Amino acid sequence: MPPTTETQPPWQGGWYRAAQAQPSANFGPRPADARISLIVVHSISLPPGIYGTGHVQALFTNQLDWDAHPYFQQIRGLEVSAHFYIQRDGALWQFVSTHDRAWHAGASAWRGRPNCNDYSIGIELEGLEGQFFEAAQYEQLAALCQTIAAHHPIDAITGHEHIAPGRKFDPGSGFDWDLFIQRLDPSSRHLVQPESSST
Repeated sequence: MPPTTETQPPWQGGWYRAAQAQPSANFGPRPADARISLIVVHSISLPPGIYGTGHVQALFTNQLDWDAHPYFQQIRGLEVSAHFYIQRDGALWQFVSTHDRAWHAGASAWRGRPNCNDYSIGIELEGLEGQFFEAAQYEQLAALCQTIAAHHPIDAITGHEHIAPGRKFDPGSGFDWDLFIQRLDPSSRHLVQPESSST
């Protein structure tokens, strides 16, 4: 008999079995010497502040109807992705293998290292800068970060605003870093470093 889900490894080829897979075409190879050491937390909602629309999944898979909302004209033709996306209810999606380079960070640097896309994993939270996030999202984010850190040599977890200060502001002031830290196992809490560092 084939192995049951419970006996299968949690990861396969950089895909996390607990996530709903929806592969994106918006990715590329990491540099040959890349060490996947950083997790970047983002926030996104489409249209901004409107939740549960499915538009984020459509954006990351190049299926967004640009004429469905006036705001979409501002981002028309945008090709982006993240490795993971966590909805308000904690539902988890994956778009790019963690082995590959997703297009989430843009111009960025962390601890003197530029091009964060090369060595980071991007996690988007359904939300809006300055507004609060749901308990289910903190729980899912903590669990996801811990399983990623068990699978890759992660040495820091930070926000998009911290790797691109002045250019990006997510996840923003509504994200409670202290609460997130509390949700992590004590052995993982040192990884969270919510401060800007572009040098």
